[in-house]
Amino acid sequence: MSEPGGLKRRFACTGCGECCTGRGSYVIEVSRAEQRRIQRFLGITWSWLRRRYVFRFDDETESVRMHPNGDCVFLDDDRRCRIYSVRPKQCRTYPFWPELATRKAWQEETRRCEGIGSGPVISLVRFQPGRK
Repeated sequence: MSEPGGLKRRFACTGCGECCTGRGSYVIEVSRAEQRRIQRFLGITWSWLRRRYVFRFDDETESVRMHPNGDCVFLDDDRRCRIYSVRPKQCRTYPFWPELATRKAWQEETRRCEGIGSGPVISLVRFQPGRK
């Protein structure tokens, strides 16, 4: 899964929103602490956040709701994240997920993400958890 000396990849987020759109069946895990940060950032009640933006994926996982087309509910009309500064860890760590740790998977993801392959070289000992 990893190359000798750790992976070295180039990445710089362009804010295009592609990683937040219509990907199919995946979830954006969101912890209770992350939910509280989002709630405070949006200035809404806890119950409104939970009703409008969160759903229980399984017994142990809560997720950000997605629109029927697969887009994240926090994308605005310009495809920008409305909660970027307080986005969940899964969003912050993209594209450094275990699913994208192989050279082949990383290369395939370049078709989706214009930021992969640009920006500074990032040396990684391991990829971060994330679920698609």
